[in-house]
Order: sequence, then structure tokens, then C-alpha cells
Amino acid sequence: MKNPFAVWIDNRKIRFALVGCGRIATNHVDALEQLHEDAILVDVCDIKPEAFGKIGLKANTHSHLDSFLNTTTADIVILATPSGLHAPQAIQCFERKLHVISEKPMATTWQDGLAMVKAADDAKRLLFVVKQNRHNATLQKLKQALDLKRFGQVFMVTINVFWHRPQSYYDLASWRGTWKLDGGAFMNQASHYVDLLTYLVGPVESLQAYTGTLARHIEAEDTGVVSLRWCSGTLGSINVTMLAYPKNFEGSITIIGEKGTVRIGGVAVNKIEHWEFAEHHPMDDIIHETSYDITSVYGFGHLLYYNNVIDVLRGRSKPYTDGQEGLKSLELLAAIYQSTKKNKRINLPLDR
Repeated sequence: MKNPFAVWIDNRKIRFALVGCGRIATNHVDALEQLHEDAILVDVCDIKPEAFGKIGLKANTHSHLDSFLNTTTADIVILATPSGLHAPQAIQCFERKLHVISEKPMATTWQDGLAMVKAADDAKRLLFVVKQNRHNATLQKLKQALDLKRFGQVFMVTINVFWHRPQSYYDLASWRGTWKLDGGAFMNQASHYVDLLTYLVGPVESLQAYTGTLARHIEAEDTGVVSLRWCSGTLGSINVTMLAYPKNFEGSITIIGEKGTVRIGGVAVNKIEHWEFAEHHPMDDIIHETSYDITSVYGFGHLLYYNNVIDVLRGRSKPYTDGQEGLKSLELLAAIYQSTKKNKRINLPLDR
């Protein structure tokens, strides 16, 4: 494979650094530990030393990004910081000729997302955007069925994210629920589900959104609904709330087509609840074995995601979700917020 960026890393372990040691950080560290023959964590950085915990025992620790960047030997930096910091931090990393993995969402504004992609291109470095839910076994089967055209014409798609985030969750960190650093239920908690709109169904033609802050004392929304029309003519909706009582209730996707109907539900699209097609396929005989139990809404996709990152840096594969792919869901998020602010339908694509 021709290398458009930098020399492939094929004669040693790939050196990773982690910035941000919050809730999602352990998923990244656990994945790297399972891939220890190819990867090593050399640095961790967080402004709160108490956040290091056990992670701090595995690598060099830093409390300031600048000092970390001045000394790190990493090849690639994982940004697991508040979403509003991803763009400026990624750009700093690219200026130091480092590759970057950004947690979701890649940025909180459309302009910041575009700036991240430009900075990566200018530096001739790779920008990966974490979309680990794409690797969930249930969604992989659904993607396969769509790619095989088993649905025929897709008529309707509905996504529900009915989760519970109490006020105490937002009170734990001052940045949560803020426009500048976090965004609301769509931008943060439902970001991976917004990604499914284009990943599974294709480009969206237009959307109309309504959002509200109905119960939580935060700047951004805790609840919202969006109606969508895809370029293919498919109609659908995504319905999101963080007010489900008394705990996370549902994370689901339903697809209704000319020749098939599928619903993947559970708390986090982890259970195939309905799977029916006009024509039989061998996958149908074992499809319910695909369902799994979850320990968190994050799923189990980080290991597979890091397998791809390593393969890309070894020169063996292309990125599953690079910056351009990450922009697809960010564009939808930006359009959702534009729609609710302007109280109008937003046509896509947005002006780049």
C-alpha cells in the first residue's frame, strides 16, 4: 500500500499516548493492553492528577498538554478529553507531527471539525475518529443485510435513545452539558446513534429538529426529536432523551423495508428483537446468537477499532473512520442544532 503520510511503523510497537483520564479512558487502555504485542501506552495526561488512578501506573504522567507534547515519544495521541477541547488539542498534536485518535464527537462545531481535518492534511498525519459501535456484532449483521440489499427499498428508519442521566451526573463536572465543551443529549450521549443514520442508511437530504431542556439544569438539551429525509427517499426519526426513569431504558434502531423488517434493541442496540425477510439467508439461522449482554452502553468495539488503527499504521489497511468519515455525523449534529435554533428545516450538505 502506498504511504501518503509518513513511514509506516512496522519494526516495533506503536507508541500511544492518552490525554484525558475520565470515564471512557479505561476502554482505550484495556484495548491497548490486549494488543500489547503491537501497542504500548507511553504517556498519559490529565489536569487532575487524581484522575490517573491505575492508568498512571502504566505510563509517564503529565498534568499539562504543552509539557507532555514537548517530551512524548508517542506516535499517536488519543484525545479522551471534553469534546470542545478536541479541535485545539488535535491541532496542537498535528503541529508536532503526531497522529491523533479523537473520541466522539470529533468536535462540538462544524467549523472546528473542518479545521481538524485541514490540520491533519496539512501535517500529513492521520486523524481517526472513534466510532466503536459500528463494530458491535448486532450492527455488523444489520450492515451486512443492508449491503446485500435484503430490505429492497428502505421505507422508514427509527432510532430511539432513552437513557437516564440524573442531575448528579452533570454536577460531577462543570463542563458537562455546556455548549462550549460538551453539547447535549444528541452531541454527547447519542452521538454514536447519529452516526448510524449515514453509516447504515446513507446521505441525508434534509432534517427538522426540536430540542428542549426539560428537567436537567444544563445549558444544552436533555431531550430532542428529529425528522429526516434521506437522499434515497427513506423517511425516519431519531428520538433522544436523558430523562428515562429510573435508569437507561432503550437504545434501538428499527428498519422497515420492502422485503424486510428488523429491530435491534436492548439498552444499547445489543439485542436482535425482530429479524424477518422475504427471502431466506444462512445468517437468519443463527441471527439470535448475535445478541449479547452489556456491562456499559459503550459496547465492546474498542478492541476491534484499535486493531484497525494498528493495521493502518502498519500499512496493512485503510482507516474505518477517518476525519472525513467523522465529519458525516458532525454535519448531522450541526444541522440538528441549526434546525432547532432557527426553527426550520435544514438541507444538507452544509456549506464547507
